[in-house]
Amino acid sequence: MTVTAQAIPMLSDNYAWLLTESVTGKTGIVDPAEAAPVIAALDRLGRKLDSIFLTHHHDDHVAGTAELVEKYHATVVGNGADAHRLPPLDVSVHEGSLVEFGAARLRVIETPGHTLGHISYYIADGGILLPGDTLFSLGCGRLFEGTPGQMFKSLAKYHDLPDETLVCAAHEYTAANAKFALSVDPENEALQARAEEVAALRQRNLPTLPVTLGEERATNPFIRAATEEEFARLRAAKDRF
Repeated sequence: MTVTAQAIPMLSDNYAWLLTESVTGKTGIVDPAEAAPVIAALDRLGRKLDSIFLTHHHDDHVAGTAELVEKYHATVVGNGADAHRLPPLDVSVHEGSLVEFGAARLRVIETPGHTLGHISYYIADGGILLPGDTLFSLGCGRLFEGTPGQMFKSLAKYHDLPDETLVCAAHEYTAANAKFALSVDPENEALQARAEEVAALRQRNLPTLPVTLGEERATNPFIRAATEEEFARLRAAKDRF
């Protein structure tokens, strides 16, 4: 595996993910809400920033981009169909695009639902999924622009990824998501164990991410929903929870 991902906390509950490719030393950041934490992390590692990967246009995912571009002249990658509301893009991508990152490549997966232009990135050479606000541990993103059907189909696009894939989601929402998940699936022993693990991690102020996709398949009610109708009921219930 040549690519590793490190969570960089920012704002109140965001994670930007610092990607490092070991063959060439290339470094990237996914969804920088702020520049300062990224710069501090790069300084600690003695590295510069080569690439910025954006999943969607919300300010808490892109606001640090301009400052990072000015400092490092990094290449900005994002959905070409959403370019009108993203920071200026150097590389416009779409479903199935393969973005070179040193000796590795990121595969683009269009995942509308949270926003219509939302994309995810999958790095096979590292086993890393960067779902932005489409998938959280034990939850999924709110539907600000898309429909339940769109989000259900978007989550289904992850079905072909291996169980050992590391889910590097963009928010620390797991503790709250666990409470809802237990309310709809209280007999799930894997979920009960995950909820206990999450509570222990958060008591120590430690991140609950990344988590394997296999564990999410065993515990996340939104991934486990068998039909679009079931997913829609869950999403509506979570919005009221």
